[in-house]
Amino acid sequence: MTKNNVDLTVFYNFITDNNAIGIHAINTLGQTIIYNDKMKKIEGLNLDDMSDRSILDVFRFSNAEESTLLRVLQSGNEVLNIKQTYWNQNGQEITTINDTYPVIEDGHLVGAIEFSRDITTLEKLVHQPLQRYGESITFDSITAVSTAMRRVLQIANKAAIARLPVLLIGESGTGKDLVAEGIHHATEPELNDFITVYCNRADPQIITKLNEQLQHLEKSTIFCERIEYLTMLQQQELVDLLADYSGEHLFIASVGNDPIDLIAEQQLLKELYYFFAAMSITIPPLRERLDDISPFIQSHLARYRRVFGNQLKGVTNEVEQLFNHYDWPGNLKELEVLLDEMGTMISTEEYITYDLLPHHFKLKVQEYRENTTFHAEDFVIQAEQELMPLDHYLREAEAYYLNKVLDKYGHNITRAAEALGMSRQNLQYRIRKMKST
Repeated sequence: MTKNNVDLTVFYNFITDNNAIGIHAINTLGQTIIYNDKMKKIEGLNLDDMSDRSILDVFRFSNAEESTLLRVLQSGNEVLNIKQTYWNQNGQEITTINDTYPVIEDGHLVGAIEFSRDITTLEKLVHQPLQRYGESITFDSITAVSTAMRRVLQIANKAAIARLPVLLIGESGTGKDLVAEGIHHATEPELNDFITVYCNRADPQIITKLNEQLQHLEKSTIFCERIEYLTMLQQQELVDLLADYSGEHLFIASVGNDPIDLIAEQQLLKELYYFFAAMSITIPPLRERLDDISPFIQSHLARYRRVFGNQLKGVTNEVEQLFNHYDWPGNLKELEVLLDEMGTMISTEEYITYDLLPHHFKLKVQEYRENTTFHAEDFVIQAEQELMPLDHYLREAEAYYLNKVLDKYGHNITRAAEALGMSRQNLQYRIRKMKST
């Protein structure tokens, strides 16, 4: 209470709960002290009460380095302006900018607090797959080697011919937006514009704005991405709008889960589902179409060579095996983001090796890598790729083996050198040589 008899706690609680920034604070035991509504929405957690719950119990990090909160708690140093793209508990792709601070009281560390700005919508505007290279997305540009994806494109092509409303079903990052634009370009004669509407219940005027836009458009394709994110009232407004314009434009919508389940959970209006139900296409997650990973990488790197002039030809067999055993919660978009991240760091390398993988991804695949026996022949023949030059193969094999031994002995040079049967100086020389190549 203040001298004016005003309880400031009321104001503090109001600010915390009605803030556009996600706030998560923990004490030195990792127990949650503050976890506001915005942070719940960002991370997709529907827990009514996070108080006193350990961050390790809720998020199950395999390594403390995965959490900036825990990192700050351990180091006592602030970590600022960290951009993270990840897939939350609801399978939604989220991009945030995080600032994390140690909380100090009377000179002692008592906890850590993180502020997260959700920039997902902004990222979608500036980071559209393939479009930033100035290419139209057609069925030919979509990676479809697996039987499942070939089937998807066959149905999508029929939808383009029929010009019926289409419902695309699939997890975040599976490429629903790519298939939607592919349908647009496959219409004959091709429709004029391809318009994407990012459904967002936070904008109460979103359907009104769409209506105004449609009044000035000639025969176009309208892709309503994730219609279940609209409120029920907004969905009813969309149903009414579709009835007015269905004869003029091709409407495509997407959802992230089974539409019947969404209806049962009152997240999807039955009438809206009925409008699109005539042509439904389910796009499988990447973990169910692993045959598409290698061709996608080759296509992506070929585009990188054309645009940026680097020499990347592919990934080593070890990296390919890791990719094939990772579950890809963010699907194809996660793989693309990962390749982009590495592409910005690579200069003269021809192959993406394990050492070039980002630290956060290494943490995710660490358990599989540690449990996998090294076979030298894996480096020689690379599936779907040309043979490695001998000197490149030898460098790869030596680097892999040295790193495995160093990891086993906690990077203790003396113990590792003894295990390898060489002098400490010789091992140090090889490590320096490995880092310089």
